[in-house]
Amino acid sequence: MKILIFFLCVAFSRAKIEQQRVGPGYDCPYCQPEQVHISFGEKTNDIVATWSTFNDTGESRAQYGVGQMDQEASGRSTLFVDGGHERRAQFIHRVLMKDLKHDTTYVYHVGSEFGWSEEFWFKTPPVGEDWVVRAAIFGDMGNKNAHALSYLQDEAQRGHFDLIIHVGDFAYDMHDDNARVGDQFMRQVQPLAALVPYMTCPGNHEEAYNFSNYRARFSMPGGAESLYYSYDVGPVHFVSISTEPYYFLQYGLKVLENQFRWLHRDLSEANREENRAKRPWIVLYGHRPMYCSNSDDIDCSFEYTRKGLPIWGSYGMEPLLKQYGVDLVVWAHEHSYERLWPVYDEQVYNGSLHQPYTNPGAPVHIVTGSAGCQERIDPFVSKPPSWSAFRSTDYGYTRFFAHNKTHIHIEQVDVDLKGEVIDSFWLIKHRHHPFYHL
Repeated sequence: MKILIFFLCVAFSRAKIEQQRVGPGYDCPYCQPEQVHISFGEKTNDIVATWSTFNDTGESRAQYGVGQMDQEASGRSTLFVDGGHERRAQFIHRVLMKDLKHDTTYVYHVGSEFGWSEEFWFKTPPVGEDWVVRAAIFGDMGNKNAHALSYLQDEAQRGHFDLIIHVGDFAYDMHDDNARVGDQFMRQVQPLAALVPYMTCPGNHEEAYNFSNYRARFSMPGGAESLYYSYDVGPVHFVSISTEPYYFLQYGLKVLENQFRWLHRDLSEANREENRAKRPWIVLYGHRPMYCSNSDDIDCSFEYTRKGLPIWGSYGMEPLLKQYGVDLVVWAHEHSYERLWPVYDEQVYNGSLHQPYTNPGAPVHIVTGSAGCQERIDPFVSKPPSWSAFRSTDYGYTRFFAHNKTHIHIEQVDVDLKGEVIDSFWLIKHRHHPFYHL
């Protein structure tokens, strides 16, 4: 009898443990992590992992390490409800992997007790400023007709980039089909965005519901819901802005005013003598260009980011480029590639006749919005303006290399021509300072 009671107690205990382990809490059919992507935190050795689940997992965890996943960090999730009529919901998770070793390859996966993602890897940048920064830069990539996507995935997996910069317009559009298009796009970019910090800015195609899909899905540094921010990588101070408050005035002027004041402060800080000596390059990017010569878009005639708001003329940004000596400005929006001569207020200020990009007298602009989407390409006007140096309507993306404190190299990769480089130039500056003479 005692033996029978003993076995019954053991069986009851096992059943109780099993019930705790596989109880109702594990009824979680949509707890598998997906849409994994990473970004820089406040420092380049702080990496933020972001992902989605469609059930609440109750926890957000990243396990990571060098060679093996022997460290763990916890974060949080937020409920995102799309503004479409279905009110589709998902939980977006964020975990910060902080104070990592520089110049080190980490393996990681993300998830919870209900399920883990596949294993990914990333490499942190070297310490300091004296190393070559390698970036892929593009805009206007959709979930369909994304010609550049496979090339970017391949290069990212081969370790060719230290960061990815997507200059606005994602998925076409993230809110479409009650945000299913956004989910599909984030799955498509996971093979590169889970391996290389995927840095972003909003474009006009993110406008729906006051940019809610963009604000929810990305995790950029700073406290402005990824709308504007800056970060330092090697010898470069990158500045990301939103051009959209100039065009969607129905949301008010608060974001525009806050961004403009922040930009003044940020560029002023970047120009402090000790900061400009350490990181002399200032590279600013945003979606809608200050200059373009396409024939099918009114934005090429009304450049509010450059000239300021219509009627008032307030918040024009081009004077800030002059005042703070911004070296390179990158745009998208036009589905094409265009390189400009050094330009300010539509006047060309080449460094010299034979070396226009050596110590140029004004900022250099490029437009790189030809990664591919269902809206196809944008044609150019037949006669290029005097400030336009090179134009292409082929699909492609831009490679950026900051070799040191004096030399940047830019290449345009043409995917219509199977990865051929169709344009390249060196931007060389022996002195980095405001353009006082303009």
